[in-house]
Amino acid sequence: MTERADFPVNRGALCGKGRTAPAVLSSRVRLTSPLVRSGGTLVPATWDEALDRIAGALGGIRAEHGPDALGVFGGGGLTNEKAYALGKFARVVLGTSQIDYNGRFCMSSAAAGGIKAFGLDRGMPFPLEDIPRTGCVILVGSNLAETMPPSLRFFSELRENGGTLIVVDPRRTKTAEQADLHLMPRPGTDLALALGLLHLVVAEGRVDEEYVRERTSGWEEARAAAMAHWPEHVERITGVSVPQLRETVRMFCEPEAAMVLTARGPEQQSKGTDTVGAWINLCLATGRAGRPLSGYGCLTGQGNGQGGREHGQKADQLPGYRKLDDPAARRHVAGVWGVDPDSLPGPGRSAYELLDAMGTEIRSLLLMASNPVVSAPRAAHVEDRLGSLDFLAVCDVVLSETAALADVVLPVTQWAEETGTTTSLEGRVLLRRRAITPPEGVRSDLEVLHELAARLGVEKGFPTDPEEVFDELRRASAGGPADYSGITYRRLAEENGVFWPCPAPVGEATTTVGDDGEDTGLDVFPEDPARDDADAVRPDAVTPDAVHPGTPRLFLDRFATDDGRARFVPVSHRPAAEEPDAEYPVLLTTGRVVAQYQSGAQTRRVEELNAAAPGPFVELHPRLAARLGAAEGDPLAVVSRRGRAVAPARITSGIRPDTVFMPFHWPGEGRANTLTNPALDPTSRMPEFKVCAVRVEIAGS
Repeated sequence: MTERADFPVNRGALCGKGRTAPAVLSSRVRLTSPLVRSGGTLVPATWDEALDRIAGALGGIRAEHGPDALGVFGGGGLTNEKAYALGKFARVVLGTSQIDYNGRFCMSSAAAGGIKAFGLDRGMPFPLEDIPRTGCVILVGSNLAETMPPSLRFFSELRENGGTLIVVDPRRTKTAEQADLHLMPRPGTDLALALGLLHLVVAEGRVDEEYVRERTSGWEEARAAAMAHWPEHVERITGVSVPQLRETVRMFCEPEAAMVLTARGPEQQSKGTDTVGAWINLCLATGRAGRPLSGYGCLTGQGNGQGGREHGQKADQLPGYRKLDDPAARRHVAGVWGVDPDSLPGPGRSAYELLDAMGTEIRSLLLMASNPVVSAPRAAHVEDRLGSLDFLAVCDVVLSETAALADVVLPVTQWAEETGTTTSLEGRVLLRRRAITPPEGVRSDLEVLHELAARLGVEKGFPTDPEEVFDELRRASAGGPADYSGITYRRLAEENGVFWPCPAPVGEATTTVGDDGEDTGLDVFPEDPARDDADAVRPDAVTPDAVHPGTPRLFLDRFATDDGRARFVPVSHRPAAEEPDAEYPVLLTTGRVVAQYQSGAQTRRVEELNAAAPGPFVELHPRLAARLGAAEGDPLAVVSRRGRAVAPARITSGIRPDTVFMPFHWPGEGRANTLTNPALDPTSRMPEFKVCAVRVEIAGS
C-alpha cells in the first residue's frame, strides 16, 4: 500500500487494522470456493451449483409463502454500488419489503435526530479539517484513539491551537486522557446530562437569542423541557458534579465557535434519538449549528457507514435518501428502474426485528457483509433464529460465525480486489480502484446479484460493472436529499472526493444504456428542475452551465427543512430500558479495542492483531473487584437476563465502580452481545447495546 499524504482526512496515516488489512487477502485465511451444505457439512461446490441452489430456494419459498418470507440483510461495509444493487434486488427481483442492514446498529439514532432537527442526515455537516480551528469540542461516547486513531490528530491540533476538548465517557479511555475535561456519567444518562447543560445555558443567560429567533423554531417547548432538569437533579442522575456541569457550559459557550460530536455511546440506547436531539438542542440554543466551524456531527463507525445508509438497503428507504413511503420518491426511483411504482413493496422490519422474525414470518435470508451471530444484541437468540431458517445464504470474504451456519456460502471480493465508491463520515464520496486480481473462484457481490436476478427471471437491470451501477445510482439519487447526480468516476479520480449533495448542472442530459447495449430512452438528468416531482432538484441548488463543486459544509444559509429553520425537539430524561436491581446490580457497557474491528470476522484472522488483542475481557473498578474477591486475570462471569459470558478480569480505576465494560469482537463464551438488551429506540429502532443490568461473579463459584 502507498500512503497519500495529500489526502486531507488521514494524511497518509493508517491504524494497525488498516496497515495489516492485506493479510486477509491471502488465500490461506479467506474463502476461494463456494460452499454448499451436504449431510450437515459445508463442502466445496461450483458457482453454478451454489447459485442454482440459492435461486431455487428463494423462488420456492416465495411461491409457497409469499415475497415477504424472503429476508435480505446487508452491511455498512458494502460499497455504494453494492448497497444500491442489493436494495434494488430485494424490491425488484424478490419483491420483498424485508431488507435492512447492520448500520441500523451503528448510527441510526444520530440519523433520526439529525433529520428531526435539520431535515437532513449527513454524519458530519462539515469536514474533519474544521475541528482544529474551532474553539471547543464536546466528544460524547467516542473513543477515537482506539476506534479511529488517524482522526485523533485533529483533536490534538485543536488543543495546540488553543481550543479545548471535553470527553463524555464512563471510562477513562485513551481518548479521555487527551481531554481538558473528562465527564464520567453513569451509562444511560447522556440525555439527562445534555438537558442539564442546556438548563445552565438558559439560567446563565448564554442563549443566542438572535440566532434562535432567526434560524430556529420550537424553542419555547424545548426550553421548558430542559428547565425541569436542574443541575443538582442531573448530578444525582448522572454522577457528574454540578461544578463540572458549570465548567462544561463555560468552556463550550465562551469561544466564538464550538462543536458537539456524538458516537455510539449516546446513540446505542433505547432513547438514542432523544439523546442526540438534546445535544443538538444545546448547539441550537447557543448558535452552534449552521455557522462556520460550529455544529453537531455524528462520528460514523463502519467503512461505508454513511453511504451504506443512503441508497436503499434500509427498511424504509430508497436511493438518494428518499423515503419509501413517499409517492413522489417511489415514482422517481421506479422510473429509473423501469418498473411500476405500485410494484415496489412498502417499508419492512428494522434490523433486529427482521432477525427476530427469522424462522417464523421470515423463512429465508440472503446476507451480505455482516456477522450478526457476534454483532447483534441478544446474540444467542439471534443465532438460534438463524438456525431455524428454511434457508440461509451468506456472501462473505471469510467463513464468519454466521457463514458457518449457512446452507450456501459465496466467496466474494474485498477492498483491494474491486472498484467502487464509499462515502466518508463527512459526506465525502470516494473512489477506490481495484488494485489486484482476486483469486480464481472469487466473484464480486455485483456478479452474484446479476446471476441470481437472471435465475429468478430478471435478466436486465443488474450490471456487473461498478461504474455502470454508479451512473444508475446517480440517476436514482438526482433531486433527493443525498444527491450524487453531479458526481462521476472521472471527477472522483481527479479530486480528493466530492461532498454530497452535488446535483448535476441544469440541462445536462444523457441517456442510459441497458445491459444489451441499447439506449433505454431515459434521461439521466431532466431538463426542467421544476417538474412536478416533489424531490426535484431546486433551481437554486445547482449551478447552471457549470460543474457543481459539492457541499463540504451544510446549513450555512438554511437548514434542509421546508422553511429553512432548524427544529428544536423537546425531550426529557427517562431511565434505560433495564435498570440495576438486587439480582442484577451492575451496569454493563460495551465497545471496541484498537486491534480488533466490529465482529472481528476479519481482524481475528491477522496474527499481529491477535497478538495485541487475543481475546475478550471484563474491565472493572478495584472497588467492585474487591467486593467480588477478584484478582487481575481471574475468570469472571457476567450474567444478564439474556445469558452469560465469561472472560478474564481487567482491573482499572479508569471505569466507574458501578459499571463493567466488555469489548464485543469475539464469539464463544466471551461474547459480549450474549448479554446486551434488544430494547429498541421507538424512532430509530436502534437496540440498547450500551447499557443493561448484569451481575458479576467469579466463574465457577
